[in-house]
Amino acid sequence: MSSSWENSNEWYDRTVGAKGHYFHEKIILPGVLRLLGLSIHSRLLDLACGQGILSRHIPKEVHYTGIDLSPSLIRAAKSYKPSKTQQFIVGDITQTLEIGKNFTHAAVILALQNIADPLALFKNIHTHMIQKGRCILVLNHPCYRIPRQSSWHLDSVKKIQYRRIDRYLSPLKIPIQTHPSQKEHSVETFSFHFPLSAYSQWLKESGFMIELIEEWCSDKTSQGGAAAYENRSRKEFPLFLTLSLIKI
Repeated sequence: MSSSWENSNEWYDRTVGAKGHYFHEKIILPGVLRLLGLSIHSRLLDLACGQGILSRHIPKEVHYTGIDLSPSLIRAAKSYKPSKTQQFIVGDITQTLEIGKNFTHAAVILALQNIADPLALFKNIHTHMIQKGRCILVLNHPCYRIPRQSSWHLDSVKKIQYRRIDRYLSPLKIPIQTHPSQKEHSVETFSFHFPLSAYSQWLKESGFMIELIEEWCSDKTSQGGAAAYENRSRKEFPLFLTLSLIKI
């Protein structure tokens, strides 16, 4: 097993921290918890859990299992002193897992874009969930946030800021520098782009129904001369795509 995030674990842990980065706190975690609808009887499977940010925002009574391929990130997750109902495991979430098949809920938060084989992941989630269990997926929006293939531009004639998309339908494996200022000396992670139609097909094939689609925008606001353009476009182009799935 290998993980491109293993060499970026210290940077990632510092960035996320105990509470999460800005978008974790303001948008992602509140939205995920609302959609999951956990109770004290829930059993939650957190796949590609990183350093366990979700585990620190759920009720302590919830049985939680977090799995990640990076041993360093799992060690970091354990260092935050999880409750007795929480466990963290090093494992490949696209391969066979010895974790039981009685999970009522599952989540993949901001990690799906780092998975080379989403179909294998979806089939794995299906295997370990109870019938009618709910899974929440949150990923960088695949229509508007394609690394190296999407960008902001300003149209001074129409007085708008718009999103330019250079590629969309083609599957892409895109290297991402953790520290761009270091150029070729920076460690890399990989982002995998797939269009919405691919995700829809894979979810159908693996036995999930899409219950709900939500698109989450940034709540930040700009100042200065271009603020009006930026604030309007920020509300039009969502950062994150969120899918609520039901096992059928």
